[in-house]
Amino acid sequence: MGFETQDVERKVFSILKILHDSQEALGARIIARRLKDVGIELGERAVRYHLKLMDERGLTQLVGRNGRVITESGIEELESALVRDKVGFAISRIELLAFLTDFDWRRHTGWVPINVSLFPKEEFGKALRVMKPVFSTGLCASELVAVAEEGQTLGELIVPEGKIALATVCSIVMNGTLLKAGVPVNSRFGGILQMRNYKPLRFVELIHYAGSSLDPSEVFIRAKMTSVTEVVKKGDGKVLANFREIPAPSRSLAEEVVARLKEAGLGGVLLMGNTSEPVCEIPVELNRTGVVLLGGMNPVAAAEEAGIETENHAMSTIVEYQKLIKFEEL
Repeated sequence: MGFETQDVERKVFSILKILHDSQEALGARIIARRLKDVGIELGERAVRYHLKLMDERGLTQLVGRNGRVITESGIEELESALVRDKVGFAISRIELLAFLTDFDWRRHTGWVPINVSLFPKEEFGKALRVMKPVFSTGLCASELVAVAEEGQTLGELIVPEGKIALATVCSIVMNGTLLKAGVPVNSRFGGILQMRNYKPLRFVELIHYAGSSLDPSEVFIRAKMTSVTEVVKKGDGKVLANFREIPAPSRSLAEEVVARLKEAGLGGVLLMGNTSEPVCEIPVELNRTGVVLLGGMNPVAAAEEAGIETENHAMSTIVEYQKLIKFEEL
């Protein structure tokens, strides 16, 4: 396969991904704008050209005058095509959302990254009761959330019929805020962290972002590998957590950022290690400091543990900080 053919297929894959993530038909103008958000410069006319070819291949279908939707064949193509392009998708998403995060801790304004979880409408009340103690004990990136009902939007996600969406703050808020403060962050992996007596003990499972096409939290929740509720009740169990590294000389600045974010109800830093020393049995590179962040979707994991089915979109989008409310206000 030549370079030009590979480039075309990457663009087709990106368009299919955008259509798959949308709950409604999209036109070339919106698709072009969303492609630009993920770093692909493709004009509206060029998008129309690709869509016409994709229609002929049965990957997309014209709905109405200008809108397109993905077909079953398109979904199959999306799941199997360009595996090498999907590898590392998670780390690319982290870097993109970190760049888009511009929260100002002095003024408490700006945009923060969120995860979006969909709940069956009839079970949302039960889910809130299950998640409440997780938020209360701080086993997540933030106590701030947003809710949208069917037909409403959270970021670019339109809530489908019969569902209620809950946005939880993503731990990438730490990446973005540290980045803006001048602290580079190496995002290594998401994992399952074993807790003992309410304290972090060790990572027992992990997925490296650079080698994954999926967000680790989605994988671990779907596989029912957590016991967040047990941690809340007894202090022993397994929670979602993420591992980052920062340059050791930046520690004091990082601690200031962490403290400022905490004042704003953001962050989720569980542990910051010492220079070049292992953290939760994870080796740390020379002249670096390991940082363990609580997963923003731990409350959702608790709901899954209680038998409530969820559809999760981790690292979904960004929202304005002012639009978030405290969970207890629900």
